Amino acid sequence: MKKRLFYLLATVVLIAVEVLIALYVHDSFVRPYLGDVLVVIVLYTFVRIFLPDGYPFLPLWIFLFAACVEGLQAIHIADKLGLGKSRFFRVLIGGTCDIRDIICYAVGCLVVWGLWLLRNRTAKKE
Repeated sequence: MKKRLFYLLATVVLIAVEVLIALYVHDSFVRPYLGDVLVVIVLYTFVRIFLPDGYPFLPLWIFLFAACVEGLQAIHIADKLGLGKSRFFRVLIGGTCDIRDIICYAVGCLVVWGLWLLRNRTAKKE
């Protein structure tokens, strides 16, 4: 139960950070790059609420999901679903496909995978 609460709290805090970035940061690094790194970490912490003991390939699955969403942006899925005029869905789904976003997703997934490995190695030594 402690793990679930930890991941719930982490998810809420990270979503708050993402919203603050979206609303107040209009630069050329934090919003476009750090925001994309954080979004996969948010997805990871959210899934860990339901899978608190972890899963070694979870970061890979999160990355593949994020890359698929990016691919859907390439075919303008928001417009095809009739959601293209909604600012909310434009932000949620995205409007343009960019390889830099996929690289940011990979970095975020490598961060959570690295932290997972570090935690497991530390736990085995105890």
